[in-house]
Formats: sequence, structure tokens, C-alpha cells
Amino acid sequence: MRYPLKLTAPLKDYLWGGQRLKQEYGKQSELPKIAESWELSCHKDGTSVITNGEAAGMLLSDYIEQQGKEILGSNAGSFEYFPMLIKLIDAADCLSVQVHPDNEYALRAEGEYGKTEMWYIVDCEEGASLIYGFDREISREEFARRIEENTLLEVVRQVPVHKGDVFFIEAGTLHAIGKGILIAEIQQNSNTTYRVYDFGRVGPDGKPRQLHVEKALEVTSLKPVSRKPEPEGKPEQKRGYTDTLLAHCEYFTVRRLEIEYCAQLMADASSFQSLLVLDGEMELDYGFDSIALFKGDSVLVPADMGEYELTGSGTVLLSSL
Repeated sequence: MRYPLKLTAPLKDYLWGGQRLKQEYGKQSELPKIAESWELSCHKDGTSVITNGEAAGMLLSDYIEQQGKEILGSNAGSFEYFPMLIKLIDAADCLSVQVHPDNEYALRAEGEYGKTEMWYIVDCEEGASLIYGFDREISREEFARRIEENTLLEVVRQVPVHKGDVFFIEAGTLHAIGKGILIAEIQQNSNTTYRVYDFGRVGPDGKPRQLHVEKALEVTSLKPVSRKPEPEGKPEQKRGYTDTLLAHCEYFTVRRLEIEYCAQLMADASSFQSLLVLDGEMELDYGFDSIALFKGDSVLVPADMGEYELTGSGTVLLSSL
């Protein structure tokens, strides 16, 4: 029987992380801080663990290997491995200014796919901002010079953020999450990042963290980003909930479900569905069973599982291929 898989996330304690994922989202850890919670992951650097049903205790990657790729749906057939990685990110301090390569470059240089991603602003401090590309087109020579001279921040685009904003970060886009921002990130299943500026910080070893300037020079788009930081679609009122398309591309489709009392949903044969609860409490009812869901919970609904229902109230990100 196919059933919804409730997941426990691998946690990362990068130096810029904070306490919100512990205090507000129920992430339990002895780590001094939590920067990232990998809510849906089959990556070698951290894999989700199933916590319910017959498969409780199994790595999600092992379960998929055991059950077969058909539980991911027909849209996953063109991907060699699990295609998506979903995170909660708590930026108590600024992240480095960085860029991700596209598939062609990443496969050649790193042995994994590149990274196109999207950010949904779950919450932010007043006045928070992030870096989203350049404020004007620059040359490769100027890019290299400004990295060397530590003047890169003079030509990046600083964008104020608000709760509910959506940023589509295509591979090659220079970017950085700013201090005081909590983000849900949906991305390709990749952990390749090229760091070009790090505010002079040092790592746990007391040394400056590694930069990846030469690789960044090869993959960075040097033009401003034209896409607006807003949902791709308009809110659609449905029976018991509001459905908004946040972003769609060949790697993921992400919708925000604002549940008032009930959402009747369907997992067909085309794709699995990831549910990430951003706030509220609800029951996921399927067949003759149910799962209680709370803020910070993550569930993988296998492809072709059929009808299921969310009852209660809250906000859920639904991601699929």
C-alpha cells in the first residue's frame, strides 16, 4: 500500500544559522544553532528519514530504491536520481554572496546536477533585504576586479523583502539571503555552491572560508534579473482553501495552499507531492488512516496514491514535478 510518508529532516549548523527552527518549528537537535533543515532530501550530504507506518526508520532514499521509481511518478522518468531538495533556512546572519552552476557545467565539474531554486519568504525582520543579481550589466573583467577589490556589493541588487515574496533563482544568478530572513527553498537536488564574497568571516578553524572565484566567473550571469519577486499566479479560491501558484519550471512546481477548513487533493500518476506545513495544525486523511500535522512537518505523498484530504487550518507548500 502506498501511503503518505512523514519525514524527519537532516539539520545543518552553518555559522550564519539561528534558533528559530528549534524554537518555532519543532526541530530537535543538540546542535548549537540550526541554519538549514532539509525537509525533503535524498542527497548524499543528508537524507530524510521516514517516521511513520511500515517504513518507519528507513532512509527515504532506501525506501524509493526498494519500492521503485514509479512512486515518484512519470515526470521523474527523465531524472537519473531524486530530482528535488526542499529546505527551511533560518538566516540569523547574512549568507555569503554566491552562485550555482547549470546542469552542463555542474555535471562536468562537480559530478552532480546544477541548481535552479526558488525562495518563499516565510517570515522576515522589518527592513530585511537580500541580494538578487546585479543592478546593471557588468563585464566579466569588472566582476573579477570587484571580487578582488572587495567592492562587489557596490554593483549587486539589494531587494527589500516581505513575508510571502517569491524569488526564482535560475542557475547562474548571483544571490545572497540577508540577515533576519526565514525561507522555504525548493531546488534541484544539488549541493554545489560557488562562494564569491563572505563579508570577511572565518570558519570554525579560524581561517577565511574558501571562495570559488574562478568557477563563479565561468557560470555567473552578469545581467540584472528581470523577474519580479512575486508569485507566478493569482490566488484561486477553492472549496475550503486558497491555492496560489508560486513558481513553475522543469524542475519543480510549487503552490501555496492557505487552508481555511479543508482541502481535497489528489496525487495522480504524474508526480509525487511534497507537503511542508508552514503554520497551523491539520489532519492528513487518506483511506482509513490519518496523520496529525503541525508547523514544520514535512510529508511525501507518493505518486498515484489517489485522493487525500487536509482538514484544519494553516499554510502548506505543495511541491511536485
